[in-house]
Amino acid sequence: MHSKAVGKTPYPPGDFAVWIIIYVELITFGLLFLGYALSRRANIEMFNHSQQMLETTSGFINTLLLVTSSYFVAKAVIAIQNMTHNNHKESNKEASKWLLFAMLLGASFLVNKMFEFSYIFGEGITLSTNKFFMFYLLLTGFHFMHVLLGSVILFNIFQKTRIYGYTVEEHKGIVSGALYWHMVDFLWIVLFPLVYIIR
Repeated sequence: MHSKAVGKTPYPPGDFAVWIIIYVELITFGLLFLGYALSRRANIEMFNHSQQMLETTSGFINTLLLVTSSYFVAKAVIAIQNMTHNNHKESNKEASKWLLFAMLLGASFLVNKMFEFSYIFGEGITLSTNKFFMFYLLLTGFHFMHVLLGSVILFNIFQKTRIYGYTVEEHKGIVSGALYWHMVDFLWIVLFPLVYIIR
């Protein structure tokens, strides 16, 4: 009886559709990463010189923000998965708290990235400046949109926890949303050293 009360997540966790989305996104970013690596190999000096214009500290801060937010999202999922019929409201409240922290860090990432974009555009840099900045703007801009969408997803999940919407029997939505957010985090963990660090 107890094992049934603890909302165990089936394998694979979440909706099947979210896995299709994740695979498509990983393939898309993978192709962009490959294109970046091949272009860099052919223009190493120009890429290295252009990289020096990026604010590495800002990128590192954004890495910490996303990694920490993923931790908070994981804590929210654990709170829901450990739910029993007796602590239904308490589990939703705990998940709500962790999701709020995650959303605040996600918003901080977006604000910090907008400052970085503002600086780059203020320097007159565009997609046509050179191949490095073409890939930089494509990769970070595309990722920015994913963080924005992920933040909307987290907000919807947060709203559901506020009305105690997740139950022992049904909590697939929060797992699916968490998977998407972890994908966004993973992509940045690859993107940050590739574009900002590696010389």
